[in-house]
Amino acid sequence: MKHIASRDNPLVKDLHRIATAAGRRDAPALLDGVHLCQAWLQHQGVPQRALFDASRLDKPELADLAAQLPPEVCVSLEPRLLHGLASVESDQGVLFLVQPPRPELPGRVGQGCVLLDRVQDPGNVGTLLRTSAAAGIRQVMLSEGCAAAWSPKVLRSAQGAHFALRVYEKVDLAALLARLDVPLAATTLDRSQSLYEAALPSACAWVFGHEGQGVAPDLLAAATLRLHIPHDSVAVESLNVAAAAAICLFEQRRRHG
Repeated sequence: MKHIASRDNPLVKDLHRIATAAGRRDAPALLDGVHLCQAWLQHQGVPQRALFDASRLDKPELADLAAQLPPEVCVSLEPRLLHGLASVESDQGVLFLVQPPRPELPGRVGQGCVLLDRVQDPGNVGTLLRTSAAAGIRQVMLSEGCAAAWSPKVLRSAQGAHFALRVYEKVDLAALLARLDVPLAATTLDRSQSLYEAALPSACAWVFGHEGQGVAPDLLAAATLRLHIPHDSVAVESLNVAAAAAICLFEQRRRHG
């Protein structure tokens, strides 16, 4: 395993540029932490680079991870160098440099899916991905204007859910509607029926919208189901988008399994 001790090393400089550009379309990503790296190795295979804290390589979980990788992709870094690349203060001593999958949109969408319309907060996007995976959804389409799915904050919040999903980014959701073979369901307070009284189908395309503006008017107009979640409107005007999505997806799962 190659060891690097200088910040002036060309690889370290490249890694800092990659960390700065994290989340940009077609850019590589840095996966931070044992759990995410193990998930990548299990679902996607060998990373472009595996970066280890040289002072912690004797820890069993890092040693085991390194043992599963070809030596030529592994690099040990001085602790200060790895810490400078990590996206969290308490890094776990390992980063994977990877090229995120960019799947092509399917010609037809005939199964349950989630559409995210300009959801900007990375924590919300990560939670929505994690909730979708837990509810049995396997396809999530993100519109232009959403937080980048492979950015560090989204990755941390999703906790490995990316690997249970096909994640499509920068999708024209209005154009996607012509490909749907399942009904479109939108959450809105305007001219909607209670989630708990609606006849929910076993599969639909759920669209969840911008934190402040909600679902875009053209998508809302196309929705077969317009739903709201009854709540104490005196206390709060509306629910957080990730919380609302969790309620909707698991109400559907409760009914249909």
